[in-house]
Amino acid sequence: MAAPATHPPTVVFLHGFAESREVWNDFTRPFPAGYRLLAPNLPGHGTNLAPVPDFSMEAQARHVVEYLNQKNATEPVLLVCHSMGGYVALALAERYPDRVAGLALINSTALPDTDEKRQNREKNIGFVERHGVEKFMDSFVRPLFAPANRDRLAEARELLEEIGKATPAATFAGALRGMAARPDRTAVLARAPYPVLLVAGKHDVAVHFDDSVRQAALPATGAALFLEGSGHLAYLEQPDETRRAVLALAAAVFNG
Repeated sequence: MAAPATHPPTVVFLHGFAESREVWNDFTRPFPAGYRLLAPNLPGHGTNLAPVPDFSMEAQARHVVEYLNQKNATEPVLLVCHSMGGYVALALAERYPDRVAGLALINSTALPDTDEKRQNREKNIGFVERHGVEKFMDSFVRPLFAPANRDRLAEARELLEEIGKATPAATFAGALRGMAARPDRTAVLARAPYPVLLVAGKHDVAVHFDDSVRQAALPATGAALFLEGSGHLAYLEQPDETRRAVLALAAAVFNG
């Protein structure tokens, strides 16, 4: 009888809101060949444009699990996630804990939206409905970078703007409301039986730096990377430092 197929240790990259799997291309290129790297497009993003009835973080987590099953990645995986991708990963870790070997949250949080944040998301939905996705993206991406990086990393900024402008308006509304409705999942971090890495940028306008510092103390096993020169896009703004931290986490997860 033939032995079952096996794969190298699997690292799964989950992109953020109005992004796509393309954002990971440069970040993952230097990864050692010993890892299997997977990067799905979340529902409504990139080329994954089938109608989406439910943009909740829980529904997106189910989508990721289905994707992993299709890729025959049924062993526990390391999830490396940016922003909304982290919200999806936390929902996945809560519902399918046996599928998670480790978790890296890059500019993400286990905290729910504040009332002010929820109101801002509704304002953004209204702006897109009135003025369109392209107009929204013209002003959305630039503030996500730390001030010193906004012109220095113009090529990266333009890539994110291009990806965002190709994202359907329905995805904007659905994903924004899905993020607004997510619950507090700090307990997922506190109970995590696997290593957790938290990466935070000092100039992050979307995820409060002080909240990240407090959450870094929650996991029993983990590490934190606090970046003075980054905003909300550490994997683009300080990729070398972020990559080293993720690879250190991968070594801890898969090599003990």
